[in-house]
Amino acid sequence: MEDDNLIIIRGAGDIATATICRLYNCGFRLLVLETENPSAIRRRVSLSEAVYDGQQTVEGVTAERISELSQRHEVWNRKNIPLFIDPCCSHLHRIQAGVIVDAIVGKKNFGTYMAMAPYTIALGPGFHAGRDVHCVIETARGHNLGRLIHSGPPLPNSGVPGDIQGYSRERVVHASVAGILEIKRDIGSAVQKGEIIARIGTIPVHAPLTGLVRGMIRDRFRVKENMKIADVDPRMNEPENCFTISDKARCISGGVLEALLSVMNRAHP
Repeated sequence: MEDDNLIIIRGAGDIATATICRLYNCGFRLLVLETENPSAIRRRVSLSEAVYDGQQTVEGVTAERISELSQRHEVWNRKNIPLFIDPCCSHLHRIQAGVIVDAIVGKKNFGTYMAMAPYTIALGPGFHAGRDVHCVIETARGHNLGRLIHSGPPLPNSGVPGDIQGYSRERVVHASVAGILEIKRDIGSAVQKGEIIARIGTIPVHAPLTGLVRGMIRDRFRVKENMKIADVDPRMNEPENCFTISDKARCISGGVLEALLSVMNRAHP
């Protein structure tokens, strides 16, 4: 069928977007599935923003939201990527996808299983290669980042953000209360430690350190208590980092591409 070579990507957050961009640039035909209310922090490099704005472009690659699956052909004809709201893959039976990539990176499995497609790939914890999916890509920072796993699970979630200039947990902001978030200092803004960068209702959200706002959840988003809502990067002299795909995400996307090419060339059974 016409969609036999189609690759479905579940999720369009910043890590998923790196994979989407790499595969698109390599000539693969893609369809992205998202939730009704994605909560990406690194919004400027997350194609999931197309859910709200109709379309989103990251590093020259554009995703367009579609309301009907039949509209995917129009988007492909425009050389863009169709994004469809289907968090549970309930419309999967209507598409003969050759590959499914679970790029939700939700630290658990949201319903992806091996029989969904001839070849299935998942990113990070929550999956067992050879049982849940055919291949898992390691997402933990360190020596094995981006490694292909064909049998067994990846490393468990450490819960520790990556270190940037000696800052790890300190640079990530979590909501102290539940409520509607109002942005005061959006992505790309230079801030001083203690400066108010947002409010949740009447409760101020302070910058944990001096740096650049690299991530900020969408304005007017209803956040939950303890939810990750912002990220401050101490590298004040590198503002472009706020608007480009990260080194970690690029490495993981390379693993996905390797997995695809290996099975296409029958390097693995």
